[in-house]
Amino acid sequence: MSEQLYSDFFDLFGDGGKARKFFAPGRVNLIGEHTDYNGGHVFPCALSVGTYVIARKRSDQLIRLYSKNKEGTGTVTFSLNELTYIKDHSWANYPKGVIREFKEHGEEIPTGFDAMFYGDIPNSAGLSSSASIELATAIMLNNMFGLDIEMIDMVKLCQQVENKFIGVNCGIMDQYAVGMGKKDHAILLNCQTLKKIYSPLLLENEVLVIANTNKSRGLADSKYNQRRAECDTALKELQSELKITSLGELDERLFEEKKHLIKSEVIQRRAKHAVYENRRTLKAVGLLESGDLRGFGALMKQSHISLRDDYEVTGFELDTLVEAAWREESCIGARMTGAGFGGCTVNLVTKEKLNSFIEHVGQEYKKATGLTADFYTVDIGDGAREVSEQAM
Repeated sequence: MSEQLYSDFFDLFGDGGKARKFFAPGRVNLIGEHTDYNGGHVFPCALSVGTYVIARKRSDQLIRLYSKNKEGTGTVTFSLNELTYIKDHSWANYPKGVIREFKEHGEEIPTGFDAMFYGDIPNSAGLSSSASIELATAIMLNNMFGLDIEMIDMVKLCQQVENKFIGVNCGIMDQYAVGMGKKDHAILLNCQTLKKIYSPLLLENEVLVIANTNKSRGLADSKYNQRRAECDTALKELQSELKITSLGELDERLFEEKKHLIKSEVIQRRAKHAVYENRRTLKAVGLLESGDLRGFGALMKQSHISLRDDYEVTGFELDTLVEAAWREESCIGARMTGAGFGGCTVNLVTKEKLNSFIEHVGQEYKKATGLTADFYTVDIGDGAREVSEQAM
């Protein structure tokens, strides 16, 4: 694939010097959903699939971006002093936002560049294709222009792009997992302190399977920001008696004692999910480290039920796909992953029964929804990095 990408780049942008290749993975969150912006813990891992960028500096101020996944958009062209959000620029607003954020933080990008993007992450599936594009752009700018920015700082800058430029009020989990991923490890991340623990995830007789509902959704247009606002309301009302700065500081007992401070029953349920999911995540990591995969899987199920009933971010398609998985004997655990409202499920499946799992779950899902689910077995990979360079 590498030679083909270089060939496509030079066909598109012509000869003119050295091109370099960069990669940023997608991510899947094993447990700990909608806890990141509530100051809780998450447990994601970087994937072996992600976003590739072939790029080359120019001698002028022009930036030309092209995506092999969005060929209908054509080449998006703008200059270094035209870094504004333009709806028609579609996917290119993500790299454009990263360039702008770098410049606003005083990083010197003296010239434009040509860049071709290619991703093997399913679009709008909840595997963080947007964070993958952002970090691929960040590592490209950092290396190509010799900026010497630490990875953690690039992660924070890319979260700001999502919040300020794109308009999705997300937490830091996606960018963190994409930037800081480690092969064969998941990351237990405290989203309030950014303290992390790499937890080995070496599956011998099991495999991670991502199932895509193929119900597309856009975070900026979904109820994602509404859920965050509801949690902010819950926190504010709890702070009338409690000295806390996030819902992640509460355990189940204290929450049950003080939940009456939250006036709305609906917002109470939103906060309950954030608190209970955070504690579930810590328990789940402990079970995984002790080798109790079945216990881990049971907590994945509890997580999905909470996301369905208390946080209400699943929907018919995700519930159908997860419930079909639960009925399979080979399924150790299954839940929605990502923001919800469509997207993907993550499944822990016995390797020897993988084919029958995919066949049975796929059939049940199509019968109930009329949609065809896509299934991907995934490996756990490293974070964003330069892959290679080539002279021309």
